[in-house]
Amino acid sequence: MEWEFNSYYTLIAATVVLLVGKLMVNRIKFLQNFNIPEPVAGGLLAAVILFGLHYFYGASFKFEKPLQDAFMLMFFTSIGLSADFSRLRAGGMPLIIFLILVSVFIVVQNGIGVGMATAMGLDPLIGLMTGSVTLTGGHGTAGAWGSVFENQYGVTGATGLGMAAATFGLVVGGLIGGPVARRLVNKMHRPRLDVGGARATHADGGEIIDDPFEVRDQPRLITASSAIETLAMFAVCLSFAEIMNTYVGVLPKFVWALGAGVILRNVLVLVFKFNMFDRAIDVFGNASLSLFLAMALLNLKLWELSGLAGPVVAILAVQTLVMALFAYFITFRVMGKNYDAAVLSAGHCGFGMGATPTAVANMQSVTEHFGPSHKAFLIVPMVGAFFIDLVNVAILKIFISILH
Repeated sequence: MEWEFNSYYTLIAATVVLLVGKLMVNRIKFLQNFNIPEPVAGGLLAAVILFGLHYFYGASFKFEKPLQDAFMLMFFTSIGLSADFSRLRAGGMPLIIFLILVSVFIVVQNGIGVGMATAMGLDPLIGLMTGSVTLTGGHGTAGAWGSVFENQYGVTGATGLGMAAATFGLVVGGLIGGPVARRLVNKMHRPRLDVGGARATHADGGEIIDDPFEVRDQPRLITASSAIETLAMFAVCLSFAEIMNTYVGVLPKFVWALGAGVILRNVLVLVFKFNMFDRAIDVFGNASLSLFLAMALLNLKLWELSGLAGPVVAILAVQTLVMALFAYFITFRVMGKNYDAAVLSAGHCGFGMGATPTAVANMQSVTEHFGPSHKAFLIVPMVGAFFIDLVNVAILKIFISILH
């Protein structure tokens, strides 16, 4: 028995998940202490409930996947529309260092996957599917490389395995980032902020400073006209991404959407002197992020994950441990051993195991309790959403050429 939810009911279900997640985080001290993002908390509860219904009654659930993808594209578009060239220049050397650091971890991730798969008698390409293809790459990369591995290299079930591993990474990335950062921050004896304190950091006399994504629940002063202008820019970027994905390909669609946002923003600001309304972009971006994560976890079929072979589960468990240790001992130290470095470590856990939306949610859960980190929110979205996909493809091709 399969229950199919159209776009309207999928949207309703996602909003319920977010409301329940917010209630859980507000009421359960454990979730607060470990900085678990609200979409992850509510989404995991929903996934467990759906698993119980499937286990006891044989029911399965299908939610509207294109709607989930649309919110993901809107989130990446919002990153692009928020990234003017002055902010990119401000990233400077720390952005380059972080990109190198993340690239090194991709090599480590694939080395673990290939090494463990070979040791257990599996095709080494399965090691790549449980490495950066799915964990750093996410669902989109998993689907693309899965078909390549099946059609060109004869790896049976590579796409299904990739989807399961990417889903595992999405969940785990949201679970380990907050605790890693919390432990690092607590060692600095940095005090927690109350709700008013977090907002006071960004507000002065009611005027909100535009720091996209840093304080998700901060009030934004927007108008109907600014919202319409912002939606028009989103529409342009999403249309451009659709056209480029259809006729050019090469890069994932979300990269085209992000790139279109960067180009559109800077052309409007530098050439036409347009007054970009970052608050509206911020609102749409954060809402899209939360809805994407909620829908992704609603589509998490735990009964499929439970059917993963033991060796694959072992590889993913080791990958999780290595990610947490790498972020804690290496990312934190290399990036400066300060509060910004701790928030960067949470972000690294997010897209190193899952996706950039998870990284941003991880960082939000930390900064809401301990204060803003402009440096982390400048670096992580650009590295995780744009540069890392290009690096990942290059490293994967090197590994494949060595293995075959």
